[in-house]
Amino acid sequence: MTEPIDLTDYSFYTVAKVEDLPPGERLFVEIGDVSIVVFNIAGKLFAIGDICTHDDGPLGDGELDGHQIICPRHGARFDVRNGKVLSLPAVVDIPTYPVRITEDDIEVGVPD
Repeated sequence: MTEPIDLTDYSFYTVAKVEDLPPGERLFVEIGDVSIVVFNIAGKLFAIGDICTHDDGPLGDGELDGHQIICPRHGARFDVRNGKVLSLPAVVDIPTYPVRITEDDIEVGVPD
């Protein structure tokens, strides 16, 4: 079980309307200098850094297998719910970001 995060340490930014990200889709956004991918998996939203920790290449275009994203270059797998690395060649977790819905806006939090 993961520790709850303190959301007061994050600034939230509106990235889309809920209707713009239907189940099964993903959205690429930039918040400051952070590249993020937001996924709608079966109605639940998850946000990860768009970077594979194996080679610092983009990750967001990878295939989704349930809650796992597969790096399109070398096949490393990560859990989009918590960023945990699940297979080699990566050995370091990817960043994740809190997502919330305010009215009909999708908001992603980045650390202050």
